[in-house]
Amino acid sequence: MAKRRILLVDDEVTVLLTMKAVLEISGYDVDTAASAREGKSKIKLREYQMVITDMRMESDAAGHEVIQAARTAPYHPAVALLTAFPLADEDWQDMGADKMLVKPMHTRQLIQQIEKLMEKHAAKLARLAGAAAASPLATPPAAPKAASKPAAKKAAKKPVAKPAKKAASTSAAKRPSKSASQKSKKR
Repeated sequence: MAKRRILLVDDEVTVLLTMKAVLEISGYDVDTAASAREGKSKIKLREYQMVITDMRMESDAAGHEVIQAARTAPYHPAVALLTAFPLADEDWQDMGADKMLVKPMHTRQLIQQIEKLMEKHAAKLARLAGAAAASPLATPPAAPKAASKPAAKKAAKKPVAKPAKKAASTSAAKRPSKSASQKSKKR
């Protein structure tokens, strides 16, 4: 099994290096970024199973920018907000984070929370993938449209065929009159 890759984004070098060491000892492949700008760049360049970002770095909104970059990444990583200043649940959830990690934290507790989040996120991605795979079979939007085009063509052909029959009946009605005139010529 390939190592799970995590991106750590924090402007405090001691926090960054300590967490990197703890996660690598626990079997993770860890990349680091010392700013939101660097973090956003790495999110675009590589795929991560999880992004952990500090809230306040070069600006108060830096963590939010990293979260948004992770949320728009096509590979959909789990996202944890790392902060020394805890936010209300609805605040960090509204930002798009899956979990808030409060520093400082005991190593064992940190690893347990990351493992739990990774498992929960993997299950969520599997459910979404299953739903996406099942969705075209459940309600195929293209099928009714495809069926309606031939039906429309048949409907369009039928009126054409009916006037043709009327034209044939009209010409049949004209025939007796022609034949009547032909009869008068014979007399």
